[in-house]
Amino acid sequence: MSSVWYYMERDLLKWFRGKIAVVSLLVMPAAWLIFVGLALPVTFTGNYLDFITPGILVMTMLASSLQGGALLMFDKILGFLNKFLALPTPRESILLGKILFITIRGVIQATIILIVAILIGATLLAPFQYGMIYLILVLFGIVLSGLATTLALYAGDHDSYAAVNTMISMPLFFTSSALMPYSVMPPWLRAIAAVNPLSFAIDAIRSVGTGQVPLMQIGLLAVLGIIVSTACMQVFRRITI
Repeated sequence: MSSVWYYMERDLLKWFRGKIAVVSLLVMPAAWLIFVGLALPVTFTGNYLDFITPGILVMTMLASSLQGGALLMFDKILGFLNKFLALPTPRESILLGKILFITIRGVIQATIILIVAILIGATLLAPFQYGMIYLILVLFGIVLSGLATTLALYAGDHDSYAAVNTMISMPLFFTSSALMPYSVMPPWLRAIAAVNPLSFAIDAIRSVGTGQVPLMQIGLLAVLGIIVSTACMQVFRRITI
């Protein structure tokens, strides 16, 4: 466990030292929250900010996770990953440390976005509800971190990974339930949104906001996180640099 913590701490310190990267990753979700959440005229809800906040939180975790995969890519390109793999510590420690860092970073960023949402008018929830929201975000972050690191292992160079990143992130966001409810979507978009993994996490957070406890979604996210992490582990054990 100490080796997992070491790898996580190394990436966390490196991230905190890059102040521009820390701030820049928050600009897009904050802009969506402020300019879309406060300005978009909608008729299907009384407080659009409350409606859009779960989607922006999930989008923050998505962006953070995909950027985290890029860190593994840079370690591979610069030769650090090769050196880490030569160390006597288990390979699993490297991967778990990376997934832990990516998830923690996403949670920190989501917390800042959540504070911004409350400051500009989002409804304040009970502490138990925020605990449930964080549980969903952590599980969702583990799923995305596993996927992002697996993509980074297979991508041949940073440009290829960046292209895949762009190809995945925006389509996933715009075809999810982040911006509008299923009831006002055209049928073709509703069908896509229903199977979009982002919608799964967004709907779970919205359920928490209405006072429900989405045990089924939380359980499925936990199972999905175990499956993705196990699959990613198998890939990581076989890689050669």
